[in-house]
Amino acid sequence: MSTRQHLPRGIGNRSKTATDVERENFEKSQTVAINKAINNQESPVKEKHVRIAILGTFTENGASMFWHIATKLPVQGNPIVCWKFCHVVHKLLREGHPNVVVDSFKYCSHLKDLGKLWGHLREGYGKSIENYCRLLIQKLQFHKKNMEIPGNLKMSDEQFAKICGSDVNNYFEITVDMLDYMDEILALQHSVFSSLDMSRSNSMTNAGQCRLAPLILCIQDSCQLYDYIVKSLFRLHSSLPPDTLSGHRDRFMTAYQKLKQFYLSSSNLQYFKNLVQVPFLPEEPPNFLIASDFSKHVKPVAVVPEPEPENEPDTDSIGDLIDTSEDKFDAAFGNGFEPPEIDERDLLIERLQKEIQFLKSEIERIKFEDARIIAAQKEEIAKLEKILSELRLSADKAMKETESTRIKLEEATVNAGAMAKLAEAEKHAKANDEKFKKMKDIYNKLREEHVALIRKNADTAKKLEVEKRLVQEKDQTIQSPPSVDCDQLHILHLENQVKTLGDTKANLMSQLQSSEEECESLQARLEALEKEKHQSEDALQLEIRNVQGQLASLKDEMTTTEIKRKNEIDSLKNQLENTLSEKKEMETQLKECIEDLQRRLNQLDTDKQAGEKRLQDNLSQLHKDLIASAVNEGRKFISDAMQQVENPTHIPVRCTAEFLLLRAEPVLSSLENLKTAQNVYTQNQTDLEALLTTITNFSHNMSDCVINGIATSHSAQLEAAEDLMSACLSAGESGLEVLNSVSKGGSIQSEVEKSTDKVKQLIKLAEDLVPKMVDVKEQEIGDLVENEMNSTHVVLEQAAKKIEEMLHQTRKDMSGVELTVNESILDSCTGLMKAIKVLLVKSQDLQKEIVAQGRGTSSVKEFYKKNHRWTEGLLSAAKAVGWGATSLLDAADKVVKGEGKFEELIVCSNEIAASTAQLVVASKVKADRKSKKLSELSEASKGVSSCTGKVVGSAREAAQIIEEQSLMDFTKLNLMQAKKEEMQSQVRVLELEKELETERYKLGQVRKRHYQLAGESEGWETNELTSTELGELI
Repeated sequence: MSTRQHLPRGIGNRSKTATDVERENFEKSQTVAINKAINNQESPVKEKHVRIAILGTFTENGASMFWHIATKLPVQGNPIVCWKFCHVVHKLLREGHPNVVVDSFKYCSHLKDLGKLWGHLREGYGKSIENYCRLLIQKLQFHKKNMEIPGNLKMSDEQFAKICGSDVNNYFEITVDMLDYMDEILALQHSVFSSLDMSRSNSMTNAGQCRLAPLILCIQDSCQLYDYIVKSLFRLHSSLPPDTLSGHRDRFMTAYQKLKQFYLSSSNLQYFKNLVQVPFLPEEPPNFLIASDFSKHVKPVAVVPEPEPENEPDTDSIGDLIDTSEDKFDAAFGNGFEPPEIDERDLLIERLQKEIQFLKSEIERIKFEDARIIAAQKEEIAKLEKILSELRLSADKAMKETESTRIKLEEATVNAGAMAKLAEAEKHAKANDEKFKKMKDIYNKLREEHVALIRKNADTAKKLEVEKRLVQEKDQTIQSPPSVDCDQLHILHLENQVKTLGDTKANLMSQLQSSEEECESLQARLEALEKEKHQSEDALQLEIRNVQGQLASLKDEMTTTEIKRKNEIDSLKNQLENTLSEKKEMETQLKECIEDLQRRLNQLDTDKQAGEKRLQDNLSQLHKDLIASAVNEGRKFISDAMQQVENPTHIPVRCTAEFLLLRAEPVLSSLENLKTAQNVYTQNQTDLEALLTTITNFSHNMSDCVINGIATSHSAQLEAAEDLMSACLSAGESGLEVLNSVSKGGSIQSEVEKSTDKVKQLIKLAEDLVPKMVDVKEQEIGDLVENEMNSTHVVLEQAAKKIEEMLHQTRKDMSGVELTVNESILDSCTGLMKAIKVLLVKSQDLQKEIVAQGRGTSSVKEFYKKNHRWTEGLLSAAKAVGWGATSLLDAADKVVKGEGKFEELIVCSNEIAASTAQLVVASKVKADRKSKKLSELSEASKGVSSCTGKVVGSAREAAQIIEEQSLMDFTKLNLMQAKKEEMQSQVRVLELEKELETERYKLGQVRKRHYQLAGESEGWETNELTSTELGELI
């Protein structure tokens, strides 16, 4: 309740109160802060704006104001706005009011749509926004499933153990949920780093910082998740076989590698240096198959320094903004409610339970401390032994190296290196000789070709001279007088030959020139090769001289090296002697250290045994106090019930014998449980809780039985009442004796047997007071049940046939909408009849099974006689089912003929569903909960409920169709006609309201008479039910 509701209304009639102004300013500040935090600038979200939004959630006790403002932001139009929106939501879920998580559940669909929308954008922020939305949805689902875990995931080990409980299945499920949560965090960081590489931005730019800022929250969440996952997996491996958890281990290993790389990449970013201290995971993941490996687990912690205040508002104004409690107002005006007084017994029990928990935790702490000290000492011993073995190995290695060096020096030859270089020089000289020979052969071949070309050129020149002379002769002939035409043809032929010879000469001259040039080049190459050969021979001779010099220097170097090796061997021998002496000293120190540790270990064992003995004594005394307290409470309950015999105000209290039997039967079972719990506690005193529970249950059951027995005696005959009252007192006295024996310890066999006899005597007296059936003879009740079931079956068969006939006739006589409506109704009624028939058959099968299991050696009629109440319920339910089927048939017939109402059909179908439910309940009373026929009956009951819903739906749909057809068209009415129609409708409404009130009164009277008749048929005392009580029942 807000302060505004406390204030009196007569303060004033001003336009705006101070509260309204404060509320308006608050909304305005929240709107400004959220819009500044979530903007379209590609830079990280400002911390001061987010802080204002977080403070707003504590003022509002939730996130309704934030979501009201945030849903108006353009998150679907700008990726940067959407990215910052996801960042702020994540921040509020972690650091906001606890109700922020609850208020955000209904916006999961909004986040899912945003992820799908931006998931289509494969560049920039698209993929990152999709993964961030999936992470937020996974976080909300995780907290919805685990409401006790806070939004920042910070809780102690005790809180986590309390949430998971002692059931291994809870650890299994919560581990799967946390691994899913971790996978979404790793997917988000991968997409962020991938987008950074794609956009070529780094951590010192605004764009890079905008994308990297949400990863701080991911680092914080992942640290907590990693710690809880490791602890849960160790807990699971201590209770389940390793093969069952192979999938968990594989998922953890994958997440471990990715998370380790994530922390390494984040720690190298300059942007995170001053914002968060990124933790590091161990080099090797924990081995869940080794239980002792849990002691090496160190929880990773991401330290986020407190941000420096920048232009923050006054602390007083923030205090006023946050402080919305009603303590000040209540202190001034009073709230009118005082807390109830605390019972001292509850405080005592709570204090004792806390002391038990504290003692248990102390024992566990001492055991853990001892185990840790022993493990640390063993590790130290192992380290010293490892150092000793390393020293031995190093000494052996030095000896082996010295020996191998000496052998190599003896085996080395003086001229090994020189001979290798000389062989290489000879190979190089041979290669040069072969190359020179090949070049010489090529030169000779080209020279021969050149000579051949020169000779061919000389022959060609001679031929040319001959041809020239012939041409000259022809010229002279041409200068002579003209001859015949044949001479002219011969001249032309000779001219052509001259031209051809000229071309041939030119070609030969060009070939000759090219051959001369090639010959000159070959001559130059030959000279170069000869020069190179001479140079190579000179170089080889020089190299041979150098190698001989090196060989001499190598001899000197080997001599000096051998001297050095001898010196090194001597020094190594000295070091070995020093090492052996140090080894002896370290062995002596190690023995002294081990003896000291053994003494400390013995002292710790002694202290541990003394502490355990002291704690055991305290625990035994505490057990005695708790048992004494529970016994005293039980005595008070039973004594208070027995004292009601002399209480005159208890005389008007009445109780039936049947109810007394119901309250007396648990006393017998609680006596057996108490005897068993006492025997178990005598053998093993750790099971105290079961004994205290059985003592409390026995006390309550015995006192309840006694006080109901006394109430039953008030309505019985005088003699029977006295016997019943004395039996109640005897039972109570025996219960007190049982509790006295429990407080003394030891066996309570005789007291329990005595108390059991007293309670059985009370039950026998109560059974004599149970009213007997008078309407039906005992020998006829079995036949009556069978006859009633068979008659109901016949009624259902006839009703089903009648509906089939009606459906066939309807299809013949009707068409259009009427055929559709009637056919739908009759089909649904047919399905309902079939479902009821199946239910009736399953009920008969279950009754036969109940009778077969319960009658023993007696007959069926004797079983029905013994359980006459149950038999009456079956008869009543079977009659109601038959009557309901007949009523449904009549209502369907009237509806098809157009004489009935759809409401009658709905009422009849609901009535028959209630009757079948009564039959199912009556059949299930004595059935075995694991019976297959009981499950079949339940399935048949669900089928009847489904078919009833179909009948109701068909009737309502038909009524809607008929109503839509019969709607009037008011578009043609004028003003007066519309007014007249409105007045007539109002008159009809008043008439219907009057009729509804009359029918409700009539229904109440009918139900009152129905309860009276039902009470008389069940054997109630009619004079005990007044009209007021009947009205309360109605």
